Amino acid sequence: MADGGPVEHGFPHLETVRAAVTALYRRLSYDTVRQFATSVPPADVAFCDTDDLHLGTQRVARELVRHFRLPDARVIVAFREMRHAANVELTAGPEYFVELNDRFRGHRRDIGAALAHEIMHVYLHRVDLSFPGTRDNEILTDTATTYLGAGWLLLDAYREDGVSSQKLGYLTPEEFGYVLAKRSLAFGEDPSVWFTSAQAYAAYERGVERARRDERQPPLTAAGWAGRRRYARDRRVAQGHGSGPGHGLGPGLGRGHGVVGAGDVPYAFGADPGGPLRVTFPCPTCHQRIRVPVRGRVRARCGLCRTVLECDT
Repeated sequence: MADGGPVEHGFPHLETVRAAVTALYRRLSYDTVRQFATSVPPADVAFCDTDDLHLGTQRVARELVRHFRLPDARVIVAFREMRHAANVELTAGPEYFVELNDRFRGHRRDIGAALAHEIMHVYLHRVDLSFPGTRDNEILTDTATTYLGAGWLLLDAYREDGVSSQKLGYLTPEEFGYVLAKRSLAFGEDPSVWFTSAQAYAAYERGVERARRDERQPPLTAAGWAGRRRYARDRRVAQGHGSGPGHGLGPGLGRGHGVVGAGDVPYAFGADPGGPLRVTFPCPTCHQRIRVPVRGRVRARCGLCRTVLECDT
């Protein structure tokens, strides 16, 4: 929780965020992820200063438990002074104890955001999904909260001006915007109408721009002229069994050991023993790597998130 301190910006955790989206689809399945196509609505988690603190907090907690489909999970919430925004005690259940920072007594509009993150910890604990290390696991939790329909609350809790700042979660505001944009592209839902923070809306717009770039990377047909030109150059080098940026053809060429490309391009070339040259690239929806033959126009379907991709390989 950044409370009056500096707020980190940009996309420093992007690779971990993408890995988290892939992990969600792999662990939950496409059908389960689709069950969260509708976000938690603002009316269900609204909290004003006239609401009773404890009754209102329990009401919001119940709504988030319902949204995340944890019917047998009872969340008991208390407040105390602490360094972090909140903490949850993960046990076998069915009761889970969440502690919120005392500052939320006076910032009740953000209680839903803090609870969303902690209840997602419960959800991930139930489905046995985690990343090694505290930092990466918290990034997974923020990403899952956002992609499964409650993370707009976390981004909306971000406010910053010349004299004060507030941000919840481990992702930067732009990274929250990126995951929200990924969700919007996947489910056709526009979260921008729910933001009460002008800074949150601006961060979402920057996230949308970054997410759109994922859909314009070669070999996708939507790639821009510069990307297509570089791809064609790298493909010529790969077809000549040379070495150069991005194609990943090293000692494994010809033995079925195509190496993921290095450098700043997302694609990599490789070949099966006696087979055609192939290109691998990340799915713009779930970021699982897809492998298709290099033979011109190809339509590929991601086996993980079922996205149909138009490619020019």
